[in-house]
Amino acid sequence: MAGFIIYPKRHLQKLINKGEYGEAIEFAKSIELKFKDDSDFWFIVGSVYFILEDSEKAITFFEKSLALKDDDIETLKMKTNSHLALGQKDEALKCCKQIVSIEPDNIEAQALLENLENI
Repeated sequence: MAGFIIYPKRHLQKLINKGEYGEAIEFAKSIELKFKDDSDFWFIVGSVYFILEDSEKAITFFEKSLALKDDDIETLKMKTNSHLALGQKDEALKCCKQIVSIEPDNIEAQALLENLENI
């Protein structure tokens, strides 16, 4: 099926939008070599795993995304949330600090950072 799809990332997004997460993961596996250097692709895959409440796998894909684009605020936010879901306060703090270093006026990250430091 993947060979007939002209816009694979668009197809992946459609699967996600329809809530077909298992199929989206399988499709992503079939096209990952084509998109291995695409930070957005890895972000999308990580987000699906986060939706499926598999934060460990989500972090793996967010890290792949950040390896290609280390200043992506949305990816860092999702990675922070994944660490929080796993109870990994120190890792979540690191992500928040990285967000604030990139975007000092990010109120959301500043508030979360303050809350985490007070726990």
